[in-house]
Amino acid sequence: MRRLFLALCAAIAGLLLGVCPAVAAAPPEFGTDWHDPITAAPPVATPGTTSCKATVAATEFRDYTPYKGTYLPPKGCGDRWNKVVLRLEGAVAGRQYDRLGYLQIGGVEVLRTSTPEPSPEGITWNVEKDVTRYSSTLRTTQPVEMLIGNTVNETYTGVIKVKVTLTFYSAEGRAEPAQTPDRVLTLDGAHNEGAVYEGLLTTPRNSERIVAEVYATGSGGGCEEFWYLTVPDAAPYSCKAKDGPYREVQVSVDGRLAGIAAPFPTVWTGGWSNPFLWYVIPGPRAFDVRPVEYDLTPFAGQLNDGKPHKIAISVAGVPAGQSGWSVPTNVLVWQDAKAERVTGAVTVHRPGKPANTTAYEPGKEHRLTSDGGHSLTVAGYLDTSHGRVTTTVTRTVAGASAHRWTEGESTDALKARWTDDETVTVAGRGPATTTGNHRVYTMDGETSVGSGNRLRTVMTMGDRADSVTLRGGKRVDWSRLDDTYTGDAAYNQDVPRDQRHATGVSSERYRLFGPGACYDRTLATAQGELTEDRQRC
Repeated sequence: MRRLFLALCAAIAGLLLGVCPAVAAAPPEFGTDWHDPITAAPPVATPGTTSCKATVAATEFRDYTPYKGTYLPPKGCGDRWNKVVLRLEGAVAGRQYDRLGYLQIGGVEVLRTSTPEPSPEGITWNVEKDVTRYSSTLRTTQPVEMLIGNTVNETYTGVIKVKVTLTFYSAEGRAEPAQTPDRVLTLDGAHNEGAVYEGLLTTPRNSERIVAEVYATGSGGGCEEFWYLTVPDAAPYSCKAKDGPYREVQVSVDGRLAGIAAPFPTVWTGGWSNPFLWYVIPGPRAFDVRPVEYDLTPFAGQLNDGKPHKIAISVAGVPAGQSGWSVPTNVLVWQDAKAERVTGAVTVHRPGKPANTTAYEPGKEHRLTSDGGHSLTVAGYLDTSHGRVTTTVTRTVAGASAHRWTEGESTDALKARWTDDETVTVAGRGPATTTGNHRVYTMDGETSVGSGNRLRTVMTMGDRADSVTLRGGKRVDWSRLDDTYTGDAAYNQDVPRDQRHATGVSSERYRLFGPGACYDRTLATAQGELTEDRQRC
């Protein structure tokens, strides 16, 4: 009842007053229960049109056996929707680690997620995601596969219960059908060849736009989960990587580099040895892992020959022969409805020279600095039913970090910044359209162990993105995202739960702006209670 009251307070105050300060008084330390996990991200905007719901999965995860079922399209909302929203509702109680999971419909990855760690009394949480882009897959009956790999025994007692639904909003009146890809493809015969994930792709012969999306995540349980902390072999640290911490997710077409991207440094809810940081507010993207996108349209002329082509995804910087990354891939295709065949060619392929340097300084406090980066420009043309169209994609990625630690890693700290800049220009008849995306990811954290074996972690994470679209040199669209998490938590290690005397504060401010849109929400917690829920827009 208390949780329901607090949720209502937050919702009503947020809507009517824009503020719900001091949502709850903070106890002096964590107890055996805490507020359900919550994020400051906005709900998916939906139209006020007829809606229909379909249940995709309702199951429990106790081991590593995938749930398999069948998705049936809903009736009563047509098959050209304005919006499709996925909602995962989860519950777990007892003791359990954070777990990674995925959901596939028709072989298409529609959600990659992780779970919160529960309280003994139990928690519930939900994840909401706009999946309208997968509409072509959702129009027909499809097999479903879902897995949140879990271990349940006498120690780890948490059974993960989930229900996943899709809500379809009809295109009615001013709510027009969403402009979505005509096809969503997966890679045939996809498999791992060493550290490379590869498969075959056969596109429709009239494809005029092709975008690959890769759900790239460092896996749980190994050093690649904390890839940003790895050090070269010469440095005395527990996580090694020959070339240091620089990582870059690459896509190639028939052996030729076609796309590069900086991975997001996701921290799962048990990360940095301190789950008390994340019990209520998870780190950015932890519950909804967003895919990395690559515009492969310059290669459409090459791919449109009706033959299968090899697509390979790899993560540069991962030591040879070492696993640790998951990179499931979808390919979104838009077709030229007035042409049976669209031809073209790659005209520019200009990869820059990869840069990756590390400098290790031994001492009472060890220090490793790392700087890496890469650039790629690709251009190609297509002869479509509406004339010749040229697409040019330029992308530059970079990462810089300073990692310091003491003997035994009783102090372990990182300050890092990654950038991913992409420009896509499409030119044909009429004004050229240029879309630029500037992404910045930051991490500034330190874990230390003090007297009484008390571990403390202080963390700030940032997920920022600026986007602008120009047509004929004039701005026609823009957006700005700033999602910032901060936390400071401590507890006594290696003692029974009631002797940990854990304390912790955390906050998240999520800001998203665009033409006619303003969203600005702040959450704050102390010792597991939600102490602030404030909206400024």
